[in-house]
Amino acid sequence: MKKITLLSLLTIGLLIGLTACYEEMEFEDALAEPNLPEEVMDYTSLQMPEHMKNTFLGFSNNIFGQPGVKPNPGLINSPNFIDPNFINNTNITLGPANPVVSNHGATLGRVLFYDTRLSINNSISCASCHKQELAFSDNAQFSKGFGGKMTPRNSMAIINSGLNHNLFWDSRVHSVTQLALEPVRNHIEMGMESMEVLEKKLAATNFYPELFAKAYGKSTITSATIADAMAQFVCSIISSNSKFDKGVASNFSNFTELEKMGRALFFSSKAKCSECHAGSNFSAPDNPHSNDPYGSPEIGGTAVIGLEILAKDKGKNNGSFRIPSLRNVGLTAPYMHDGRFASLDQVIDHYNSGIQAHPDLDPKFIDKDGKPLKMNLNAIEKKALVAFLKTLTDESITKDPRYANPFN
Repeated sequence: MKKITLLSLLTIGLLIGLTACYEEMEFEDALAEPNLPEEVMDYTSLQMPEHMKNTFLGFSNNIFGQPGVKPNPGLINSPNFIDPNFINNTNITLGPANPVVSNHGATLGRVLFYDTRLSINNSISCASCHKQELAFSDNAQFSKGFGGKMTPRNSMAIINSGLNHNLFWDSRVHSVTQLALEPVRNHIEMGMESMEVLEKKLAATNFYPELFAKAYGKSTITSATIADAMAQFVCSIISSNSKFDKGVASNFSNFTELEKMGRALFFSSKAKCSECHAGSNFSAPDNPHSNDPYGSPEIGGTAVIGLEILAKDKGKNNGSFRIPSLRNVGLTAPYMHDGRFASLDQVIDHYNSGIQAHPDLDPKFIDKDGKPLKMNLNAIEKKALVAFLKTLTDESITKDPRYANPFN
């Protein structure tokens, strides 16, 4: 059991005081308002190319391409991860795991994503740690929360999140509606541990009641509709327009020789990259309803990759962490759950010769003698792998106005 320090007690006391103060005060909003176009932007026409549709959960559930369909946040009791550091972590009702993406719903979610009102002291938004120009990741090893304290893990990129089975580094949630509010309520990240306070803050603005009315047919603001709208926006952030995607139809004639070498290595039995980063999304084969090797609830799309012999951070279980998608990996440094690697070269070096003999090391990283695997790639092969990984960059999402900050 961790010791509760005096600083922790003071922080908890401060948060309780702030929350109580916020609950009793009348809100007067003086922050910026979003600058939205007169005609709502189009999110419902978002489509994946044919070669990717079988990879993504969302298309089997048909969450895109339904113009005119209003999302239904039909309230359900969703299990919530209980963080012992939360002061008031009561269960809240959330919408469906894969919401229907509508134009007004995603627009509202975009505003919420960029709004610092979602933090207890109006200092941090979701976008503070998930930057569009970095494929919605953060270029800091650890991100700074509302009170200046640092988060304990690196901010994951938000790419194709609504179409994954497991979310967060420890795979603790399995729906984007759950994903949406955890950072908002976290005691380090945004500190908004009373959702009633957030509902009142948003209702006191000149614009949120109208945005909620357009999205849900009424101006009432609830935790469920906040989560659903944010989930819609996050689900709309899809990546499918990389050099790799453009090369599929032409047998990768657009690749350089170095990129072709890297692609061959990536899918080879020597490097084994594609055994963990599988399919067109280059993410964990973790469908719980199939025979995917990482699909069981106990594994939850995670693996122990030998970063250390004894894990300091236990992750999901004894040092296992989620196998992330590699899409846009060229934009999302630093890497790993703790941001320990500053470059893709360092990541390749780890898998090439740096894997540690963790007792629960993934079997793919153990050689025939029971020792950590060494790929023994030469300098050109390592360079080729990095070149291939950079073909997964989709610059279009970093410039798409549908994902941009509406408060600019």
